[in-house]
Order: sequence, then structure tokens, then C-alpha cells
Amino acid sequence: MPRSSERPAAMADFLLAAAGFVLATVALGLVRILRGPNDADRMMAAQLLGTGGIAVLLLLARAMGMPAAVDVALILALLAAFVSAAFVKGVDRSEMDGA
Repeated sequence: MPRSSERPAAMADFLLAAAGFVLATVALGLVRILRGPNDADRMMAAQLLGTGGIAVLLLLARAMGMPAAVDVALILALLAAFVSAAFVKGVDRSEMDGA
């Protein structure tokens, strides 16, 4: 049976590995941003980057004991919502100009 002092280190290692996995999947989202067939696909990939960034920050905050990273993750989530709203507003406006 592992000692209780070994459990936090094992949990931190697991959280860091999970953060690395999420970061790797987010890197694959960059391919969609660069090669997306249309603007909506690129926007969805950008949302994936934002969500993945939030997940990585939260995992690192827990693993490394950095509570300030949680605040940064919350601000990133707020900014991602504004970016989505601005994108929809911009697409709506460009469709009205073209019609």
C-alpha cells in the first residue's frame, strides 16, 4: 500500500500527464485553423483552442498549486465567449451587406 505522502505526487504526475494530452489535442486543432474549409470551421477550432487552454490551465493550477492560474482560466473563458459573439455578429453583418 502506498504511503500517503506518495499519493499527492502521483496525482500531480497524473494531472501533468493529462495536461500534456490536452495540449497535444489542442495542437491538432491548429491544423484545422490553418486548413479549415470555411470560417465557421476555423472559429470552432479556435473555440477548441480556448477550451483546451482553459483545461490545461486548470489542470496545471491543481497539479502545481497555483491558484492564480484558475483566475487566468476564468478570464480566458470570458474572452472566448466575447470572441464567439463578435464572430457571429461579424458574419451576420457581412451577410446583410452582401444581400
